[in-house]
Amino acid sequence: MGSSVGSELHNVFVYGSLLADDVVRVLLNRVPKSSVAVLHSHHRFSIKGRVYPAILPVENSKVTGKVLLGITGPELHILDEFEDVEYQRSSVEVSLMENSDKLQAYTYVWNDKNDPNLYGDWNFEEWKRVHMEDFLKMSNEFMEALELPESKPRVAMYESFYQQHDNNPPKC
Repeated sequence: MGSSVGSELHNVFVYGSLLADDVVRVLLNRVPKSSVAVLHSHHRFSIKGRVYPAILPVENSKVTGKVLLGITGPELHILDEFEDVEYQRSSVEVSLMENSDKLQAYTYVWNDKNDPNLYGDWNFEEWKRVHMEDFLKMSNEFMEALELPESKPRVAMYESFYQQHDNNPPKC
């Protein structure tokens, strides 16, 4: 990889809350072009006590999501902050659904591959129905806090948001 020049554009494969244009708009102030894509040899898990999913490498499994195209360096930094320490940004190859073209993209892989809190699968439609409204509020607070010099990590913010709103994250 060359030097991270500010003008370099990136592709980012998203598979959870960032599938919602409204969440992306809050974070990036725009909705970038995107394409439906598949990440092979990975599985999308639900996480106990969280409303967002995790992915990990799993043989013979695949995750359908979408690739956000043309993400700038500063936007990538916002996504890094949003995904926080729970995830590691990795470079992966995804297949576009419309034409099976392969594309290099970043994605956020769950850091703890032996996490006992991962289970089952994660359903975007259910998340939209049940959790998106609160998640959007939390994302707005995250962006406001990001402007502050002493902003706290997103995970801490997530937990305090749900405590403040007396709306504990679901314990599955």
